[in-house]
Amino acid sequence: MDKHIIDDIKHISLSLFNKNFFGVYHGSISARLSSNSFIINTKDTILNEISENSLVKLDCQKRDYRWSMANNDVHIHEHIYETIPNAKYISYTMPPYATAYSLKHKKMIPQDFFGIKILGDIIIYDPKNIDDWLERASYEIPKFFQANNSHILLIKGFGVISYDRDITEMAKKISILENSCRLLALSANI
Repeated sequence: MDKHIIDDIKHISLSLFNKNFFGVYHGSISARLSSNSFIINTKDTILNEISENSLVKLDCQKRDYRWSMANNDVHIHEHIYETIPNAKYISYTMPPYATAYSLKHKKMIPQDFFGIKILGDIIIYDPKNIDDWLERASYEIPKFFQANNSHILLIKGFGVISYDRDITEMAKKISILENSCRLLALSANI
């Protein structure tokens, strides 16, 4: 595996974990290696301690034992890579303010400078029936990205799926989304 990509994932994953966007075993991060392969964290990865051993390389054209080692979000990542050619990095996070905000709203309209300038309005996707959401997610999420001009998807009660060509930009957008939601929540009490 490419040491530079592993170092980038390790650095960003630790930052996202320290901001409470990942849980101990909750969340996922991946990087495209070629048109048919990517790396993703394994099921048992603690996301503040990413190493080469906690990542698994998968070939989309060859299903082998490694697919069973991959994080449960693997099919979401796979389908995003298949349908969105410019996706280089993907993450699934659960930032607390953004996820909480998603429970009571249909759209996030930032009021802070960076939220307005960098994100703009964010549609909150309602998965409706949560009983079969995980089976539908791997198809509905890429379809949303194709239909909307966005690299970030806030899903009601589920969290945030994001992708980008640059891993730092991806993390920055997640952080701005969380900060915008936090400011909206704090300003509601003023």
